Amino acid sequence: MRITTWAEYGLICALHLARRAGDGPVTGRDVAAREKLPGDYVEQILLRMRRAGIVASTRGARGGYSLARPAEEITVRDVIKASELTTFDLHCVSHPVDAGRCAEAENCSIRPVWMLLQKRIDEVLDSVRLSDLLADESVVRDRVGLASFEEAGEVPGRLPILQT
Repeated sequence: MRITTWAEYGLICALHLARRAGDGPVTGRDVAAREKLPGDYVEQILLRMRRAGIVASTRGARGGYSLARPAEEITVRDVIKASELTTFDLHCVSHPVDAGRCAEAENCSIRPVWMLLQKRIDEVLDSVRLSDLLADESVVRDRVGLASFEEAGEVPGRLPILQT
């Protein structure tokens, strides 16, 4: 799985709206400016999330976007699926090596591994709510079952593989 810009920006936008819940609608330009994201991307992502029922839009002078439901009811998977249109690309389906070899009717011992990976990724993304991400990183690490930086021997901002 590769987290794309669409997915990352989608989560940033959704979190921005979650933090401002109750403050009224927020314009896409405001989200883009405050989060330092490209305005065109933000508008397209908010439109996708509106179509998916994650975000509601209000027209008019005081219009903009807000979450369509409470942050406790929106999963990370919901946001990524709306922003990216998928959570995991089964490459053998979207870009088959060979039409005959990769057809569902054909026997492929690799496909079950990718399908299991997709299932597990979706389970993890479904288990984390937007409301969970409103906490500090140390709290989120604990909620998702990751050790703290100190326990893991990590330095914040550095990739775990480069910790030595």
